[in-house]
Amino acid sequence: MRFPPSFLDEIRARLPVSEVVGKRVQLKKQGREWRGLSPFNPEKTPSFYVNDQKGFYHCFSSGKHGDQFDFMMEVEGLPFPEAVERLAGLAGLPMPVQSREEEKRESRRKTLHEVMELATKFFETTLQNRAGAKGRGYLADRGLGPATQQRFRLGYAPPDRFALKEALGGKGVPIEDMIEAGLLISAEDIAIPYDRFRDRVMFPITDLRGRVVAFGGRALEKDVSAKYLNSPETSLFHKGSLLYNGFTARAAAHKGAPVIAVEGYVDVIALVEAGFPAAVAPLGTALTEDQLALLWRMAPEPVLLFDGDKAGRRAAYRALDLALPHLKPGMSLSFGTLPDGQDPDDLVRAGGREAVDAVLAQARPLADVLWERELEGANIETPERRAALEARLGEIVRGIADETVRKHYRSELMERFRRLFAPAVIQGGANRREPGRFTGKGNGTGRGAGDRRAVGGRAGGSAGEGMRRSALMRGSAAEIPRNEALLLFAAMNHPWLMERFAEELADLPLLNKDAARLRQALLDAHMEGADEDAEHLAVRLEAVGVGPVAQRLAQIAVARHDWPAFADAGRVDVELWWHQRLVLHRRSHALSKDLKEAEKRLAEEPTEMNWARFLDIQRQLAALDGTEALVEGFGAASGRPARSM
Repeated sequence: MRFPPSFLDEIRARLPVSEVVGKRVQLKKQGREWRGLSPFNPEKTPSFYVNDQKGFYHCFSSGKHGDQFDFMMEVEGLPFPEAVERLAGLAGLPMPVQSREEEKRESRRKTLHEVMELATKFFETTLQNRAGAKGRGYLADRGLGPATQQRFRLGYAPPDRFALKEALGGKGVPIEDMIEAGLLISAEDIAIPYDRFRDRVMFPITDLRGRVVAFGGRALEKDVSAKYLNSPETSLFHKGSLLYNGFTARAAAHKGAPVIAVEGYVDVIALVEAGFPAAVAPLGTALTEDQLALLWRMAPEPVLLFDGDKAGRRAAYRALDLALPHLKPGMSLSFGTLPDGQDPDDLVRAGGREAVDAVLAQARPLADVLWERELEGANIETPERRAALEARLGEIVRGIADETVRKHYRSELMERFRRLFAPAVIQGGANRREPGRFTGKGNGTGRGAGDRRAVGGRAGGSAGEGMRRSALMRGSAAEIPRNEALLLFAAMNHPWLMERFAEELADLPLLNKDAARLRQALLDAHMEGADEDAEHLAVRLEAVGVGPVAQRLAQIAVARHDWPAFADAGRVDVELWWHQRLVLHRRSHALSKDLKEAEKRLAEEPTEMNWARFLDIQRQLAALDGTEALVEGFGAASGRPARSM
């Protein structure tokens, strides 16, 4: 029995290999793959791997390799038709009626793929000849040169009503095929079908096998009603099930590239050209469940990077609501915040990769964005309104399907709710916020204008002053923040780190000017090959005038706690420690910026919501202050016991 390839592809899309294999083999996540004991041979050390991104399993002990269907045939001894039937049932798909009509439809789809390829080549050729000058001018203005145009197969649809129709007709393509592929507009009241896309820059849209199935066209005239026009739904194209650049992004994500979802085609191209090949975008609509599932098959926590305006925030909130019911352990979303009025394309053109890295480093988890949204504009001055907020949070949590994730969200949101209304000493006990005593902006009661300096953290003994004295907030010329000091100290003692992490160190945000000078000296030494070992490097640093800064770092590092930063630590331990310190540093830097902004808002407008936000950031900073990660087996390479750093 022969099955349509589209039907088999739909089963593969709905049932990842790990889900099928996981019913027979106990799998554990290892990076981007799953690992378990071979189902084919007895073994004690796992040699069986599953890769959902590539869609296969591989057993090193037996050499067996295949997809979902192969696995079912191997472990259950099923013939292929029965394996398909079994998996179709698990996927909730009815078996296709294998008829001559279905065979004709499958053959038809193959023909339509060929038609779309011919259309793509026509648009590409037109863009590069005299008729495409207008399109090339638009792309040049957007910074998309010839190499980029070729990479993304960009094209131009001329303004003539029948240009594409005549070009394809000359190659023997029937008008019916052009209509079915969505290339022509046809209706009962239209005597002669004509080109759907006219005077537009063309963006080919591919399926997950890299075949062009649709187009997005960007109008070049201002008075056109639809600035962007997508192909209609066809037998090849279902816009809610694909992502722009999805085919290329999936391969890049497997190699470790961060998955970033943006709003527009040009935004995707700008990010890819800036070094983020796993950038994708929905196809002219809000993110759908199918598109979210595609994102999660690429990465467990993709970043949504929507425009920094009200429309962008609304899009982020819609995505948040879409994702909540489907959250699973280790599977969520992060949200990057762009500067007001900028989209990713603007960001790349203004600041390049570094600007994008800075935004990604400050991406916030879904729980933070959810809490911010629920407090945004909330009126919580009365017990009834506070009860309404609590009820709303409870309702949100109940919508999460996974029991474990639901439990942790309930705990997290209720803890934030409790802190929002908990008693808090504000200034030496003289001003105290008590349960039930809430003051709105300018209502003349409770904490008034005379208390604003205390609330804003500018009076002695305030919470803000305490945070400014903490290790995470120190950054004056006289004192180097602890995380900055330890990372640089490790780089001095282990010059081999620069071979792998020089670019990462160069991009690291540093608060202290002396630390920045030392970093530059380390990078210069590495570029000039003057860091072959720690002794030579120390001499070099002394010669360029940063020796005193290096000595100060040695005073900050404590051998008992920070031993991986010292010269005698093992390479494996140093790398583990280095990665963890980078995570802590980026998080503390982002929180420090958030705290400054929160202090500013609180001073300007001492509302309960701003106060709650200020306290929440303080709590997160305090939790990071001195935080060290526990790593399984940490210390083995140095002969040291596993420990909390």
